[in-house]
Parts: sequence; C-alpha cells; structure tokens
Amino acid sequence: MTKLKSKDLISLNLLTIDEINLIIEETDKMKKGPRNTDYLKGKTLAMIFEKSSTRTRVSFETGIYQLGGMGMYFSSKDLQMGRGETIHDTAKVLSRYVDGIMARTFAYKTVTDLAKYATVPVINGLTDYDHPCQILADLFTIYEKKGNLKGLTLSYVGDGNNVLHSLIQGCVRVGMNITYSSPGGYTPLPEVVSEEEIVAKQTGAKIRHITNPVDAVKDADVVYTDVWVSMGQEKENEKRLKDLKPYQLNAALISKAKKDVLIMHCLPAHRGDEITDEVIDGPNSIVFDQAENRLHAQKAIMKLLMA
Repeated sequence: MTKLKSKDLISLNLLTIDEINLIIEETDKMKKGPRNTDYLKGKTLAMIFEKSSTRTRVSFETGIYQLGGMGMYFSSKDLQMGRGETIHDTAKVLSRYVDGIMARTFAYKTVTDLAKYATVPVINGLTDYDHPCQILADLFTIYEKKGNLKGLTLSYVGDGNNVLHSLIQGCVRVGMNITYSSPGGYTPLPEVVSEEEIVAKQTGAKIRHITNPVDAVKDADVVYTDVWVSMGQEKENEKRLKDLKPYQLNAALISKAKKDVLIMHCLPAHRGDEITDEVIDGPNSIVFDQAENRLHAQKAIMKLLMA
C-alpha cells in the first residue's frame, strides 16, 4: 500500500491496519530523513482552531513548512463560521483556496461535515470524541521503543475521554491489548468499546476494564494517562479531582508495573494531579519523545493526503 484509501483522516476506526502501518512507516521515514523537503512545495494548509493548542498547532505549522508548504491559522473568531456561516459554505470556499484543511474542534460532526463538503483533504486535529493524530504518533513512539506493537499491553489510567477512544481504536487495529482503569462515570463510551471488540476478535487483541489501577498496570508494557479536566469541563474541576485522585500515576503505582514499563502522557500535563513530577520526569517516561513525534506523524499524514 502506498496511499490512504480516503481523501481524509477523520478517525482511527475508519482506517485499516495496513493504513495505520503505512502512516507509521512514513512517520519513521520522516523522522530519519531530511528535515526539509519539497513534497508539499507551494501547497497551503488551512488550520481551524476552536480550541487553544500548543502541540497540534506547532507540529502542523512547522510540519507543513518543513514539507515546503505553508500553514494558515484561523481561530473561530477569524472565520465567518463564528458569525453563522455554514460549514457547507466554509468547506466549499476553503477548497477553492487551499490544498488541505486541519480542524481542532469541539464537535466531531464539525470535522465530518467539513470532510463531507470539502473537495480537499480534511484532517481531524482533535474533537471531544477522539484524537486520531495524537494516537498515530503514540503508536509510532511505542513501535520506536519496543520494536513491535502486536501482543503488547497498554494500560490507560484515568478519565475515559477522547484520547482513550482513539487509543482503543488504534490499539486493537495493530493487535495491541488495551486495559483501561477508570471509576464509574468516567469510562469510555460503551459504543466505542462494543464496536472495537468486534475488531479485536479479528486481530487477536483484548479490551479490558479493570477498576483497580494497581491491577491494571501489573502486566502493562505501556502505562498512559491524560488530564482529568479537559477543555470545557472546568465547572466539574473539584468533583473530577476528587473522583480521580486514586488514579494518579505516582511512584507507588508505577512500582507495581514492569521495570521497563513505558510512561506516556499526551500533554499538557497537570503535574500533581493525574501524574507526579517523579513519574513524568522519571527514567521510564517517554512523554517528550511522544510529543516530538507529533511533528513527524503530522508530516507523514500531510504527505500521504496532500502530496
């Protein structure tokens, strides 16, 4: 396989194992190859941000520059979408100007509607439902460290959010087992789990929910966490911190895992909440390698869709 089947990258549940492997292989080439190329010379990426961002914005903007193209940043206030223009019209107009659209939005439907009406590739930079580009970079990072993916076990500890949705979708497609440890009310959407259990049967992966985080990390090759209070959930801050406190990645919990366990966090981290300094800065942490690989993965995705 030399290209993706769809013109867009919307969700990992729409990718095949071959397509995910292709992105991982292309990411490896991007990281090992020359920093600057002309794969996207003269091409332009419109970057729509309804949510603030560090890694997504910088990795896409730097990435397309290194590929020979240019990125254009738009907040919701910069576009007429913020004043009532339809997604249909925005997608149609942008398609006449640019060669690709990346959108970081609240609603998943915003991205799917952009893809439906745009004639250029649309990339999901994050929604409240999922975070596919992050997890593609994560899978590459694990592959880079472990040399393989199939048969490994990743344990996610904490809030069952958009990152966990994409982790489940990505892990089962590459044959990785995934365990999530979350209290009641913080588990992933049941439809995501049930849909991916069907895929898991085909790839030999296992999806497990283990409420006790100590039991969840025991056999893990990778332990992953994310913030407990995502953007838009600030009013729930006090309750979330209290409910999720037993799920903190700290030295005591990590001591129950394998000695060579990899620690991952997609950032930004709220140090002292979901993860402690000694863990995120410890010898098992690959958090900043993971962050760097967003750049290489984004470049791979843009090349495969826009070149």
